Parts: sequence; structure tokens; C-alpha cells
Amino acid sequence: MFDRLLFPTDGSEGADAVLDHVVDIAAAHDATLHLLHVAPPESERRPNLSDEGESEGDEPDERRRSDGERFVSDAAARASQSDVAVVTSVERGEPYRVITEYAAEQDSDLVVMPTHGRTGLSRLLLGSTTERVVRRSDVPVLTVRPDAATDLAYPYADVLTPTDGSACATAAVTFGSEVAAATDAALHAVSVVNVAAFGADIRGPLLIDELEERASDAVEQAGDVAAAAGVETVRESVGRDVSIHHGILAYIDEHDVDIVVMGTHGHTGFDRYMLGSVAEKLVRTSPVPVVTVRKPRNE
Repeated sequence: MFDRLLFPTDGSEGADAVLDHVVDIAAAHDATLHLLHVAPPESERRPNLSDEGESEGDEPDERRRSDGERFVSDAAARASQSDVAVVTSVERGEPYRVITEYAAEQDSDLVVMPTHGRTGLSRLLLGSTTERVVRRSDVPVLTVRPDAATDLAYPYADVLTPTDGSACATAAVTFGSEVAAATDAALHAVSVVNVAAFGADIRGPLLIDELEERASDAVEQAGDVAAAAGVETVRESVGRDVSIHHGILAYIDEHDVDIVVMGTHGHTGFDRYMLGSVAEKLVRTSPVPVVTVRKPRNE
């Protein structure tokens, strides 16, 4: 399932909390773990001559690179305790750009990143680098809230794939089915109809019935994809809720889901830089890890 995992680290508490989970995944699949630190772009140097005539302009950049080498070295030492093969790299540049390019160049199967913050308002916000990687990465991205990291377990037992039958959702169902098959997990194919979207529209009941029929077709299609991937336990569900996001969170809670795998918007135009609203909300608020998957380029 996974041969190469990418874990960008900045040595923060959030990254440290998620590292053990990444190592567990790598160990289970005998995968190589790439540990990457991205130092900020090299600053414009202005000569700062000391009394001895030596330039001190290099010190901040050298210190950042030294810190980055320490971050990946410390992470590698922890991974080696589980006999995980490790590749370390310290790069310089715009972090989200370097991460997405590195993932593509190394043919990574999965990028794993923590979301931002633990308490207060920051808990509801994605770290800017993680957010940009999720929006732009052609490689699936697993995001984990650091405050939930202590409850993480691998392999997963229950994988949730929300679907609306779109090509992007189907790509996520395919990936989620592969995860479920690889870990002998149950796959939950779920579609939620947003009943609040119609307001006082007199056609509301008819439109809801039509959407539920489409939702049923979507989860049935997802079930077929999962069965073809070798998933033995598939649970299909269509529900109504005041919002799709709320309905998925409720399902996670009621069925002890371990991970959510869902699609984002497309590859071209403005949509490439926007998360689907439901995916964005789930990445920010889900109590369990979320994998975001893009629609294949050829579609």
C-alpha cells in the first residue's frame, strides 16, 4: 500500500506529537520514511563586518539549516527504534512549494502533516503551510490534529469515505478502499444530504428525495469499488442533516471511525487553490485523521 511516506518536520510540538503515528504506518508497510525540513528562503545578505573584518551575515541562515538538520536527525533516531528505513533532507525555499515538489519528485505515496494549534482560536485554523500543501498537493495528504495524536492507533479498523458520486469523491473512495483492504478494516461509504440548503423552497421535499436517490447510487458505487479492492466489510449509509460537515462528524462519533478519506476540488483553474468547503471544515475540526485526495489529472 505504502512504499514511501513523506513527513515534513519543523521540530515543533505538533510535529513531534504526530511522528510516532507516521513511524507506525511506515513500520507496518515496511515503507521508507522521508523526513524533510524546509528552511526559509535564504535572506538577502548585507555585509556586517566586525572589528576583525569578518562578515557575520551568514550566521542566521547557517543557524536555521543547523536547526533543520537537528530536527530531521532527532526524528530519524526515533524512527530507527522501529527499524524504519529513513531518508533525511534539509531544503531551502517556500515550505509548501518545496514539500509538494519533493513529494512528486520522490514519488511519495502519502504526505503526513499536523494541523495547527491545540487550544483557542488556533485550534480552528490550519497552519498556513499545511493548508497550502493540502490545497496544492497531487499526492494524498494525511492531516492529524496534534491534540488528538495521543489517541491514534494503526492499523485502522474503520475507514470512512464520504461520497457524492463525483470523480473526485470516487478517487478518494478508491484510495480509502486500498487503505481498508491493506489493514483489514471496514469501509464506511457515506453520503449526507443537506436538508437546510433548500430553506423555504416549496420544491424542497421533491429535491431532497431526488438527492437521496443520487446519494444511494453514490454509496452503492462506492461499495462496488471497495468490494473490487478486496474490502470484506462494507457499510453503506445515506443520511440527512442540517449540513454535510455536521452529518459526517456525527457519523464519525457514532461509529468510532478511525480515519476519513475524502476528495478535494479539481486540478485546474481557480478550484485548484480552493479546498471543497466540506473537506476544509473536516480537516480543521475532525477528531480523527483526514486524508485528502485529488481527482486524477487525466480526468
